[in-house]
Amino acid sequence: MYIRRISRKNKNGSVTSYVQLAHNERNPKTGNPQAKVLYHFGREDEVDMDGLKRLAASISRFLGDSPVDTEPKDSVQLSLLDSKTFGTASIVDSLWQELGVGQAISKRLVQRKYEAPIERAIFAMVANRALDPSSKLGMEDWVKRMRQILHT
Repeated sequence: MYIRRISRKNKNGSVTSYVQLAHNERNPKTGNPQAKVLYHFGREDEVDMDGLKRLAASISRFLGDSPVDTEPKDSVQLSLLDSKTFGTASIVDSLWQELGVGQAISKRLVQRKYEAPIERAIFAMVANRALDPSSKLGMEDWVKRMRQILHT
């Protein structure tokens, strides 16, 4: 369930908004989800917002959650100082394996008897292009950084 706002345009060009409590249900004929209105709160400019806040707090108490704070908080400015890439290479590797790309490459390379892990080198180039495009030399540095991140 969710609260939604719908709007309609009046003949004079003005727009009137209404607030509703709705729930999505799947249409049995088309199979597509469609909103079913459970309650009409009325025109948005006439809705008792304090009443909606009390309702939200009541639902939170009923569910055993911490009460909803209805008072606005002072905003806090945050700034990002640094971040580390973590997990994105694992996601690309999972897709690589799920799609069978690594297996297909390894299958083609079996007869050539390479000593180096060629499939992993190709994966590293693809992952680098997908996550942090750089030159071939830059890709080597990227792989080293990724190893350090994953092994720390």
